[in-house]
Amino acid sequence: MSATAPWTTTKPTALLVLADGTVITGKGIGATGKVQAEVCFNTALTGYQEIMTDPSYLGQIVTFTFPHIGNIGANDEDIEDLTPAARHGAVGVVFKADITAPSSYRSAKHLDAWLKARGIIGLCGIDTRALTAWIRENGAPNAVIAHDPNGVFDIEALKAEAKAWGGLEGLDLAKVASSGQSSRFAQKPWAWNEEFGELAEADATHHVVALDYGVKRNILRLLTGLGCKVTVVPATTSAEDVLALKPDGIFLSNGPGDPAATGEYAVPVIQELIKTDIPVFGICLGHQMLGLALGAKTEKMHQGHHGANHPVKDHTTGKVEIVSMNHGFAVDSKSLPEGVEETHVSLFDGSNCGLRLKGKPVFSVQHHPEASPGPQDSHYLFRRFINLVREKKGEAALTER
Repeated sequence: MSATAPWTTTKPTALLVLADGTVITGKGIGATGKVQAEVCFNTALTGYQEIMTDPSYLGQIVTFTFPHIGNIGANDEDIEDLTPAARHGAVGVVFKADITAPSSYRSAKHLDAWLKARGIIGLCGIDTRALTAWIRENGAPNAVIAHDPNGVFDIEALKAEAKAWGGLEGLDLAKVASSGQSSRFAQKPWAWNEEFGELAEADATHHVVALDYGVKRNILRLLTGLGCKVTVVPATTSAEDVLALKPDGIFLSNGPGDPAATGEYAVPVIQELIKTDIPVFGICLGHQMLGLALGAKTEKMHQGHHGANHPVKDHTTGKVEIVSMNHGFAVDSKSLPEGVEETHVSLFDGSNCGLRLKGKPVFSVQHHPEASPGPQDSHYLFRRFINLVREKKGEAALTER
């Protein structure tokens, strides 16, 4: 990629300035302004609204490899962050093609208007394949994305800002993405052509406390769909306060940032919770912090895993599932201590995607089993968790499949 990458004869209204000085020019969309973030790419063909509202993308600019983004518009249902008023998720987006007029009966708003409302800065009209290839070769870069409708930019200042930004390593973003207070989540899984309903208190047979590091709504929906009363608590909640809620199970959520940074306050809590023998289930950042709590190490990945076509093998069943991934850090499988078993592995690069603590009802996965690329290849993990809860309570197990 050249140091300056012009694409049109018209004046550019948006720039993506990488930390190495590369300047990519394009057409601005969404919110105006500028923001520093890490640039990654996502290979999913669908679900762009869910991707952009996933709190795990906080601090990142998402380059979509699928060329046509926005053609089904935006709605109020396909939002993953728990507190949409705070607008946690991607801070910037990069598209190949212009956003077209929406063509879906579910559309409530043009995607450009939705991006503006959420404060997401965007750029389109660039060669996203070239940018993706650059990231694959060089790793996910720090950058500044800027949008000015008048096309007025101080490029040298933007280069300096991109170079100066410290990146995601050492950055705790879970406190930012987490809900500020405890709350009950009762929304049931979405059914085709139906409104979201709520689980009645009387129908909740198990109480799950979810530590919110940036949790996705659909994770919580799948828990309520299995008859769970779900209490969501902030990331900084103490073990004492979690146990005071008398949970049958404890969930460690996904979220953004460096797990080692979040782990400074979260890991001691997780270690105390493990001692109680209450079943524990972690996803994504929750998986990484469980790994840290058990004595493993985490590491920054070269480009991360972001997409909905990732093959993962479950060693406990021998089956391969197609999963959704969104992480830039991973548990170092070589650092897993004795007594901790690797349960899942990526068939793309062999990286760790799951673990369990032998002799304890404690396990986690790196991927997102609530997403539906398979489409439901990984939903069994929620039933696996509930079966640990049921076993603890002396109840019959559900079938995992």
